[in-house]
Amino acid sequence: MNIKFYKYQGAGNDFILIDNRESIVNQPTKEAVTKLCDRRFGIGGDGLMLLENLEGYDFKMVYYNADGNEGSMCGNGGRCIVAFAKHLGIIYDTTNFLATDGPHHAKISEEGTWVSLQMIDVADVSKDGDAYVLDTGSPHYVKIATDLAIKDVYNEGYAIRNNATYKAKGINVNFAEKTGEGYFVRTFERGVENETYACGTGVTAVALAMAKHNRQFGTISTPIKVLGGDLNIRFDNDGEKFSNIFLEGPAELVFDGEIEV
Repeated sequence: MNIKFYKYQGAGNDFILIDNRESIVNQPTKEAVTKLCDRRFGIGGDGLMLLENLEGYDFKMVYYNADGNEGSMCGNGGRCIVAFAKHLGIIYDTTNFLATDGPHHAKISEEGTWVSLQMIDVADVSKDGDAYVLDTGSPHYVKIATDLAIKDVYNEGYAIRNNATYKAKGINVNFAEKTGEGYFVRTFERGVENETYACGTGVTAVALAMAKHNRQFGTISTPIKVLGGDLNIRFDNDGEKFSNIFLEGPAELVFDGEIEV
């Protein structure tokens, strides 16, 4: 069977998207997802997303990690599927959709290439040694770093993700270095099991963790630089909860095509 697909990227985080409103794909196998996401034998991507119908929402986002398992929330994936929905004519400039961590609201530019995605509220930020641990739709470990451009993110991130505390459920590992008004961030992602060019829930976690670390309150905007470009996170912090959290950045169609599955 030939399936039409679209390839999107958001700050270098790349995804395969399929319009599944007519249920042409029914619970893809782990093997099928990993093959599609393989950069040598498939289309290539950090994950696969299905856009589906759901009453009460503009659409439903179903996300699979590159390892073939159904994943938790993906922030850059969420922004890319909003751009995809606009491309399909489902939405115009705003949307309400459902992801695995609940409802999300988003705004998209007239050109369809810049998306501001509301993330879930966060109240629980804990410590693991000198690192911060929090869930922004996916679980994250945030550690302040120096000389991040030359850090061995793969091996250091792999070791943390697979230590006794996190091995069973996994965790995304973020290293953050202060740069100007914001931070440079590199992330080892569970599910991809490698460093990615960007991680939306990861940079969100960094912005919140650094606000807690620096005792910042009120309305905050934090620019983040990743390997794949620039993102921005804005949010409110009242000292007890982070709310009105928005992940903002580019989401662009790379190419489309058909593949036999």
